Amino acid sequence: MNKRYPGDEIPPSAEKLRASVAAEVKAARRQSHLTQEKLAEICGTKKSNISRMESGRYNPSLDFLVKVAQSLERELTIHIS
Repeated sequence: MNKRYPGDEIPPSAEKLRASVAAEVKAARRQSHLTQEKLAEICGTKKSNISRMESGRYNPSLDFLVKVAQSLERELTIHIS
């Protein structure tokens, strides 16, 4: 699953970022009064992908995050600091 990192270990900074993205997506979905199943339908994906993303166990592509944001009528913003 984590072939991008030496030793297959996710660095703490990446884990923190995944958790942050997961929390933001989940909050936006709930504010939009959508179930994971409905969001998956709008995005054209499986509910399991939304569930894994919201739990932080999934490393979504940038394109997928854009699709999720658009499905939630939100804008994806990335800040590099």
